[in-house]
Amino acid sequence: MRRESLAGRLARVKLRLEKPWNELTAENVRRLPGQLGVYQVARADGAIEHIGFAGARELFGLRSALERKLAAHASGSRFRVEVNTQYQSRWRELLMLHVMDHGALPPGNESDRPATLGRLS
Repeated sequence: MRRESLAGRLARVKLRLEKPWNELTAENVRRLPGQLGVYQVARADGAIEHIGFAGARELFGLRSALERKLAAHASGSRFRVEVNTQYQSRWRELLMLHVMDHGALPPGNESDRPATLGRLS
């Protein structure tokens, strides 16, 4: 029996958020669960504007976090969420992926960034 290498196992791990996009509307946000997790907000053209998380201080979790984003983002914006109790670690992971892909944080994260952020290669 051949053992799979560590590199092979890591290659199978999916780090990217691959959930479907939803239009950022009050109706769609109302349907969200009151759970902890991470989210991405993108423009209509698909460019990610903000990566955030709904933590323990959010009264209604993802729903509360995205209700605040409704007013801040233009019509046609989209969002996707991932329920995750390790929301801080997952948030940092998604930010690191974005920096690896684009060379910078999303515009909405310039003022909402972790104190330190690792680097993926």
